[in-house]
Amino acid sequence: MPAASRVAHAQDYPSRPVRIIEGFGGGSTPDLVSRLIGQWLAERLGQPFVIEERTGAGSNIATEAVVTAAPDGYTLLNVVTANAINATLYEKLDFDFIRDIAPVAGLVQFPMVLLVNPSVPAGTLSEFIAYAKANPGKINIASPGVGTPMHVAAELLKLVAGLDLVHVAYRGPAAAFTDVFGGQVQAFVITVSTAIGPIRADKVRALAVTGQTRSDVLPGIPPISEVLPGFEASAWNGVGAPKATPAAIIDKLSANITAGLADVTLRARIKDVGGETVPMSSAEFASFIVEETEKWAKVVKFSGAKVN
Repeated sequence: MPAASRVAHAQDYPSRPVRIIEGFGGGSTPDLVSRLIGQWLAERLGQPFVIEERTGAGSNIATEAVVTAAPDGYTLLNVVTANAINATLYEKLDFDFIRDIAPVAGLVQFPMVLLVNPSVPAGTLSEFIAYAKANPGKINIASPGVGTPMHVAAELLKLVAGLDLVHVAYRGPAAAFTDVFGGQVQAFVITVSTAIGPIRADKVRALAVTGQTRSDVLPGIPPISEVLPGFEASAWNGVGAPKATPAAIIDKLSANITAGLADVTLRARIKDVGGETVPMSSAEFASFIVEETEKWAKVVKFSGAKVN
């Protein structure tokens, strides 16, 4: 009887609007991804999927809102890389992300790129590593904020390559780009989609992308892993729900999201915002989150970064 009831409930789901809560605000990449997948789900499932912004604390405020929501499938979370990073970055959280959020599906990855000011005497990653080792503590590397995927990607580069680079955190990419253009900061890690304009304008030089493979947008730029085997750092998005959400509802959402990521039109729209579709089932996304949380825990501890 209970199993039959859960299946019937999932068949009726959704019978009213569903909220997708995201933590970075209008115009941000997570917001854009939420709207794209929300529109797809609304068209497939016949109910509005409304994007609700709960900004602040690197998505922790949004996450807590979902953790404490009713586990009925009507409140979902845009899960981001920050959720894996924050588990170690923040000393005190009122939730345990892996324990309290049920993964629904993986969606998109956003490759990043290592940039340098044109005055830096390095045309390749190997040359940059050699130059940095010859000038320990003299090269500044920017990020759009402490604990961002770009910051921890830079720290991972420092850790794996054995570099002494000085991290300089900014409040967003615009201010960082200003100082990179001016030469006050010599290097910068940022998403490919954000960097493509300055690269094409020859304001910065792209040395390597942070994903395991070359980016479709920058096919001539090799991945860091060609020099440092195994290196991988990407920003990513997915969907989560409160932990006790019925499995039948999670399965229904996951199947429809997977169908969306196979749709030519939706894939093209995701590509337009700089993303690469990476469909993952609920179980695959759960394993991925655990792996990412463990990976970034080591890097955050290496960096010494902490947020109260």
